[in-house]
Order: sequence, then C-alpha cells, then structure tokens
Amino acid sequence: MIDFHNAEFISWVVLPALVFFARVIDVSIGTLRIIYVSKGIKLLAALCGFFEVLVWLVAITQIMQNLSNWLIYVTYAAGFSSGNIIGIFLEEKLAVGYVALRIIAQKDATELVEHIREKNYGVTVVGASGLSGRVRLVFSIVKRKDIPELVKIIKKYNPKAFYSTEDVKMISNGTTGMSAKSIFGARYFLRK
Repeated sequence: MIDFHNAEFISWVVLPALVFFARVIDVSIGTLRIIYVSKGIKLLAALCGFFEVLVWLVAITQIMQNLSNWLIYVTYAAGFSSGNIIGIFLEEKLAVGYVALRIIAQKDATELVEHIREKNYGVTVVGASGLSGRVRLVFSIVKRKDIPELVKIIKKYNPKAFYSTEDVKMISNGTTGMSAKSIFGARYFLRK
C-alpha cells in the first residue's frame, strides 16, 4: 500500500511528477502563446502568457524548495521536452488562423477552380509560364483547418499540381469561405 504521508515518497515520487506535469503544461501553453503572438492574436497570447508564467512559478518554487533532489531536475527537463511536443501537437489540432494557398497547376485548372469555388472559397487564377510551359497560378486565403480538404481536391482534380501555404497575419475584404460571424471573430483577434 502506498503511504501518501511518507516524506520520502512525496520527495521522490509526488514532487517530481508534479514538476514534470507542471512543466508539460507551461511549455505547451508557451508554444501556443508564441503562435498567437506570431499571428497577432493579442488577447489569446496574453491569456496564455498569464497561465504559462503562473504554472512555471509553481514548478520553479518546488525546485527551489528541493534543491538536493536530482530527480526533480530530470523531470523538469523531461517536462520541457514533452511540453514542446504536446504544444506542437495541440497547435496542429487547433489549426489557428489563415493561410495563403498557392497552387501551380501544370494542366488546365478549370475543374480544380470550379470545385474549390463550390466549397465557397474565393479563388484568383492567373496565367503564367513555368519551366515546362504554360501553367495556371491559383491563389486563395483559407482557414488552416481547411487545408486537408483542399489538398484532397487538388489531388483529385489536378494531381500533378504544386502547392504551398504561407501563414497570413491579417485579412481584409474578399471571399475566404467564412461566415459573417467568423469574419467578425477573425477581425477581432487579428486587428492591431
């Protein structure tokens, strides 16, 4: 039976576990905060910063009170590494913000453009010249979370197309496949 009142158990099991989980939480939040800062989402960045520092203070206080416990140092470092991985995973799942989608279609892009427009995304098409002749440049601003759906459309209707994305910090006017409510939310969080 585990004795939760045993000082040695608390020092060598409970405290290192708490420090590990506190570090995972604060680094995960810190990763999200950095992403929000880079996208100009001030309110969420500030909120994340508050909780990141609060959790970090709890962890560092425990370390300072237990300087002779080497296991806390190891769990602190392990929590930092794990927090980075979890933070990146969370950011990928949240898919915050918008991206500029650029497609270079090697063949006629009419069918591809029609299907993207059917999904209610604004699309701009420009004729250009590439290494192997005439190409179509297709541009759109879309939510990051919509990229997998658009990639499926690209692969289905123009499988040899080259495409890339780039984060967008601000949007203004135009058609992005967003409802009026989501446009308001984007402008609220993205404004300077």
